[in-house]
Amino acid sequence: MSEHLRLLYTFGRPFSPFYSVAMSLRAAFYQKGLFKQQRLPVPVISVGNLTLGGTGKTPMVIYLARLLAARKPVIVSRGYGGRARERVNVVSDGRTICLTAPAAGDEPFFLAENLPGVPVLTSRNRVDGGRYAVEHLGAGAVILDDGFQHLGLWRDVNLALFKVDSFLGNNRVFPGGDMREPLKALERADCFVLTCVDEDNRKRAEAINRALNKRFAGIPVFMTGFRPLSLVTADGGEIALADGPASFFGFCGLANPHSFQRSLQLAGIKLDGFQVFRDHCRYFKPELDFLHKQSRGSAAQAYITSEKDLVKLQGRQLAKPLYALRMEVAAGEDFDRFVLEKLESAG
Repeated sequence: MSEHLRLLYTFGRPFSPFYSVAMSLRAAFYQKGLFKQQRLPVPVISVGNLTLGGTGKTPMVIYLARLLAARKPVIVSRGYGGRARERVNVVSDGRTICLTAPAAGDEPFFLAENLPGVPVLTSRNRVDGGRYAVEHLGAGAVILDDGFQHLGLWRDVNLALFKVDSFLGNNRVFPGGDMREPLKALERADCFVLTCVDEDNRKRAEAINRALNKRFAGIPVFMTGFRPLSLVTADGGEIALADGPASFFGFCGLANPHSFQRSLQLAGIKLDGFQVFRDHCRYFKPELDFLHKQSRGSAAQAYITSEKDLVKLQGRQLAKPLYALRMEVAAGEDFDRFVLEKLESAG
């Protein structure tokens, strides 16, 4: 945890009960119909989480978009950090990427690059985004990226994701902790998905599974991990893991950097150093100069980072060749069947 967050949670702890009550009342008003939920004429699947920070939502959205390809899905995202300010911003229409990464936001642009043929929209109001997807892009299904707290749009499948290593963080509601809402909010979920499960944390994942089953009986829990695929080059090329350099200096600007570092190691990547940058780092000259300084004494032949970071490094000049590790979600047939059957029953 960064020092900034540590201070925020320390001084924000007295205010957590007030925020918790406010979020509970908001959810209750939607449940009782005092706040209206809008419905779309196509199925909606929401990918979200209870905690702040990364839980693997973006890779899951990519996985679901491919799983639901026959339904002509459209992705609707909040567009965190993006400069585009229209009511609905078309990041990709399924044929052309229409916005740059700074305009779209890191995650939506990354989704557009990795999902040719799948439209990606950003909108502060997911209802507006969903309607645009149906009326202008012919969506047969809408995937909400980070939609668990956006209650204004009805969803047919509500996924709540947890990263195994962090789970509920410090178990306190913001601003005293990592949780966006009280634990009771998880009763809205149709299923729980534990992400980033590997052999090192499998026992912890199984313990979390048991705890969720005990507290939320009847809501299924699925475990997913990551499967390393290849190395992506700075110019968009792709090579096999075995054909890459012998050693790398790793770095990233992610919410859970050490999880990414472990993913590199589990993929067989030999690391001769690793540097953490702040989440959503834009990698301007000071950051690149610092990276060069930190890696100067390393025997690494190249840099390696995440695909999300690679998007923000396009056009940047580095002292060594740059690669990113391409991974995909590894989910079981039970999870696929659950999602498809839920959507089928929705129409």
